[in-house]
Parts: sequence; structure tokens; C-alpha cells
Amino acid sequence: MTAGLGPRAGEKTAQPRASPSPGCGGPREVGFSHRVGLFPSTVPPHPPHPGPGCLAAKSWLCIFREDLWIRAGQILDPEKLFFDEKRSADEQKDCKGHILAPGFIDVQINGGFGVDFSLPNEDVSSGVALVAKKLLAHGVTSFCPTLVTSPPDIYHKILPKITVRNGSPKGAGILGVHLEGPFISLEKRGAHPESHIRNFETNAFKELLKTYGSLDNVAIVTLAPELTGSHEVIRELTSRGICVSVGHSVSHLQEAEEAVRNGARFITHLFNAMLPFHHRDPGIVGLLTSDKIPPGQQVFFGMIADGIHTNPAALRIAHCAHPKGLVLVTDALPALGLGNGRHTLGQQEIEVDGLICCVAGTKTLCGSVASLDICVRHFLQATGCSVETALEAATLHPAQLLRIEKRKGTLDFGSDADFVVLDDSLNVKATYIAGELVWKDKTFSH
Repeated sequence: MTAGLGPRAGEKTAQPRASPSPGCGGPREVGFSHRVGLFPSTVPPHPPHPGPGCLAAKSWLCIFREDLWIRAGQILDPEKLFFDEKRSADEQKDCKGHILAPGFIDVQINGGFGVDFSLPNEDVSSGVALVAKKLLAHGVTSFCPTLVTSPPDIYHKILPKITVRNGSPKGAGILGVHLEGPFISLEKRGAHPESHIRNFETNAFKELLKTYGSLDNVAIVTLAPELTGSHEVIRELTSRGICVSVGHSVSHLQEAEEAVRNGARFITHLFNAMLPFHHRDPGIVGLLTSDKIPPGQQVFFGMIADGIHTNPAALRIAHCAHPKGLVLVTDALPALGLGNGRHTLGQQEIEVDGLICCVAGTKTLCGSVASLDICVRHFLQATGCSVETALEAATLHPAQLLRIEKRKGTLDFGSDADFVVLDDSLNVKATYIAGELVWKDKTFSH
């Protein structure tokens, strides 16, 4: 099917052309009518009508009053439909002035709704599927299930059961697993269990393979770049198309820069579980403004914008320093959606009180119970950035990080029709995957 969004403000709707009669064959077209949509400024809908403050820079999203057309699960260029095929939409939907934005992408989520990705239950796949289904209500259309530091037998049991797959009415798509540990700093382990933290042996990459068992469904690996043998591992992982992230580390800036030169391109939850910024050696934080990043290479950094993990002033500093690299993540715990009390995270017990989550009996933060839509709204409020910028941090930037921006994270022609319908306060009203409605707020109708 093909979907389209309604007319821009002040313009008349074009008279519909006759659609082929039933039985003529070919995919159906669906038209969506709305007030505001987010589109890439480099390939705007026809004709372009950028909103105030629109930046004509590659991959930036801008506000348009425009139509969105969908066919066979992808976003369609309406010019081809009108002029080449001489067709109009088979079905039109009125989104009643809501915002349409690309579906949210969460690249760090440890579980949720009682499911712990790091615990090998009898049916791991069912637990992942439950979380995937529940995330639709929060606008998440793709995610990376994250495993915290665990013993090798846990990785061997769990990793083969979490496979990459497309989203559907059954739940958000899985982009690959994020392995956070066990090759991290003991000093900056945070909530990771001390007994399972490992160093690299003589043959570092073989040690990694022995620990994980398989890398077939792995998208991201977080490690400490100061560990002996880490640069060999970074090069090997990067050559296999796996994103390497630096984190849970006591790395100095020079070590972090060397990691980037070897292929690392992400920072796991900036400011948390790393050396604090110092004016003589800013540590990993210094990557945001380093002049030693190779030409053509970009560093992205995760931020847990839940109001707990990062002070709003620090959030603003990071955003101002490197706005195009900011990726909102939840670092969500199995306790997401369950309320206060004691829960699990891998091999440890945690305690939740409101939005504060700590290792039981300590004051060590251990993740979040804020959903990604909450993080988007908090980021917008804390930084005073534009709506486009806030949404990019949960859509375009994580897609660029994983190098899937041709398919995800935009509403560009030819990309997957994964998108969310939002009100002016950025509350999720409906979620679509491949152009199909997969979740809807009970108060929303179109």
C-alpha cells in the first residue's frame, strides 16, 4: 500500500486522479492527511516548503506541512505516482494536525516489563517479544536488546536466541544485540557484577569470541579502550560491521582517540561510568570536541536523558558541544513499567524508587525506568532545542550510528515506513511499522 499525508497550509488539495479499478493489479496507495511532518531537508517532498529555522544541511530533518505516501512498507515519492503511474491514493487517512516523525530507535535497553535480557529463561525469545510489543506504545519501532556483564555460559545460552528481525504488529524490530561488558574497567563497573568482569588475554579477539560464543546477531560492543589488546579487538569488530563503543572506562583522552582511530564510533552513556571531565585531561568526554578524529569519521555518544543520570546543565553542555552526535538511550531496566520495589538486572538485585534505580543496598545508579518518549520530552525541555533536534536524537542519529540511515531514522523516499504520530507535547498517539498501524492510543482516531 502507499500512504500520503494531506495538503500544506494555505494550499488547495489537488483533484484526485482516477485510480485503477479493482482487479487491475499493482500495490495499493494510502494517503495520510496531517498538519506537520518531519522530512529530510536534502530530499524534501514536492514542492519544498521548509518551516522556520529549517537547516539545509545533509540529513537534518525539517518541519513541513506535507503528505506522506506509503507503498509496500516504504515511503514513496509521490511525483512518480502522479506523473509516471497517474494514480492517486487508494486510501486516505487524516492525522488531524499531529506531528509525524520517524520511529524511535533505542540502542541500549536491558529489558523491561519484567523481562531481563541477561537472564537465560527457558524461552528467551518470548521475553524479547514481550518487550518488543510493549515498546510500540512508546514510539519505539527498532531497538538493540542489551546484555550487561555476565559469565560466558550466559552469553552462549542467550545470544543465539536473540535474532535480528524486522518490526511488525507483533513488536518493534530487533537491530542486533548490544553487549555491554564484560571487557570493562573494574573501577568504573557501575552496576556490573565485579566477579564477571574480564581482561583480554594474549590473543584478545580469540578471548572475546570464547567469551561471547557468537557474534552473528551482535550490533554493538561496549568495552574499555585502556585494556591491553583492546585496539586489536576494536579493529576486528569494526571489520565485521559491528559498532564499537567506549565506556565503563578510566581511559584518558589519548587512549580514547586511539580507539576512535581504530574504528570505535560510540560512547556509552556519556558522563556515567567514566573519568570526570578535567581541563588537563578531559578523558572520554573530550572526544566530543577532539581535533584528532580522522576526517570523515564521526563520534556519537549516548545520553540517558531521564533527569536522574545527567544534570540538565551537563546535558546542555554535551548537546552544545556536539549536537549531531547525540543519541538518546534509555538504558532501561527490567523494572521499566513495573513500579517501585526490588527487581533484577542480570546477576544482581536492584531497587527502584520513582525514577531512581540503584544496586540494592547501595547508591550506585544502575539504569533507568524512563521510556524513550519520556527521554525525548525531557531532552527538549532541558536543552530548549527545536522539536526537530529532539526527535533526531532518537531517530536519525541512532540510525546513522548503526549505518542504517538509508532504511531507518528518516522519512526519506525509499526508507522503511516506520513512523510515529505525536501531539504537540510529543506524546505518542500512534505507531506505524512498514506503513501498518501497530499501536494506537485509545483517544486517537483518524
